[in-house]
Amino acid sequence: MPNSSKRILTTHTGSLPRPPELMKMIEAREAGRLSDTSAFDACLAAAVDEIVRKQAESGVDVVNDGEVSKISYSTYVKDRLTGFESEGTLFGSGFALADFKEFPELAARMFERAGTGSIKAPVCDGPIKYKDLREVHTDIANLKAALSGVEVESSFMSAASPGVISGFLSNRYYKTPDAYVGALADAMKVEYEAISEAGLMLQLDCPDLAMSRHIWFPDMSLADFRKRISMHVEALNHATAKIAPERMRMHLCWGNYEGPHHYDVPLADIIDIVLKARPATISLEAANPRHEHEWQVFETVKLPEGKTLIPGVLDSTTNFVEHPQLVAQRLLNWASVVGGDHLMAGTDCGFATFAGMTPVYPGVVWLKFKAMAEGCRIASAKLWG
Repeated sequence: MPNSSKRILTTHTGSLPRPPELMKMIEAREAGRLSDTSAFDACLAAAVDEIVRKQAESGVDVVNDGEVSKISYSTYVKDRLTGFESEGTLFGSGFALADFKEFPELAARMFERAGTGSIKAPVCDGPIKYKDLREVHTDIANLKAALSGVEVESSFMSAASPGVISGFLSNRYYKTPDAYVGALADAMKVEYEAISEAGLMLQLDCPDLAMSRHIWFPDMSLADFRKRISMHVEALNHATAKIAPERMRMHLCWGNYEGPHHYDVPLADIIDIVLKARPATISLEAANPRHEHEWQVFETVKLPEGKTLIPGVLDSTTNFVEHPQLVAQRLLNWASVVGGDHLMAGTDCGFATFAGMTPVYPGVVWLKFKAMAEGCRIASAKLWG
């Protein structure tokens, strides 16, 4: 995904605030109470049209559908795959959040206001297969229809990686983690290929490569954790073998929540494994106080030929609107180690990764995007004149 006319392009991680009327229908669908599917389809198409228009008006160059059709970026697959019939909870077995163990009151406060209580996370209790592509085709059609009315550089569509699905949807059927992640990879490749074949950039959401260290595997040694995420990357590469690397991007993060994060695995400890993933473009957190300094990792790690980075220049958990000069400063730090030609500007994570969980007020999201666009203009002028 090259930059255009020697300027840094803007994009984001994926999820955006859903309109209130659509949100009610999504919650009804999740609870099995949605009676009027035609009304839902119409509301969804209108929401995608609006979300794409707002991105373009806010200066976003590479846009998406805001993931507005999905209950969450990871658990939506339960409705598209077989093998998930047993009930489970979103933050159930194996969910640790090690950085909150010392602060139980803070954890309680965060979960109380998260707004994720209605989200289902069933357990895998049978063989996994992809059911059909109707929902994928609907998402593709809605995005393409919305794109016809705006001027943007490009578009992308997100899909959950096998690794992150394995974290949020527990396994009781497959005998080993490798077998479970492998089965998910075999099934999800159908969705990945459908998105790519439609001419859209495929984004693979891979927060498991970083956040699972303190959320699911806090007791693992670093060596064992690296083996685990290496397996996740191998599964991802297998699932995307038929898609050209330049037609894919991936996102990794340390958990999209305002918490201590003092047990986050350092980027330096996992970057060699991340760079083995096939997608040519990598989106990662770089704006929040725990990870903003990690552009320095690339002072010693060489970005492979053909790779592009999308460092987050906007924090997705705070209502502060970043100053354009700060956005430019962050981008220039990254340009100093990888070059401006290998950069895009993005967000630390999504602004609504779970439906109902919107720590940033919707109107502020668009102000943040405008600040990002202005910061890119400032940085581009300093890089190329």
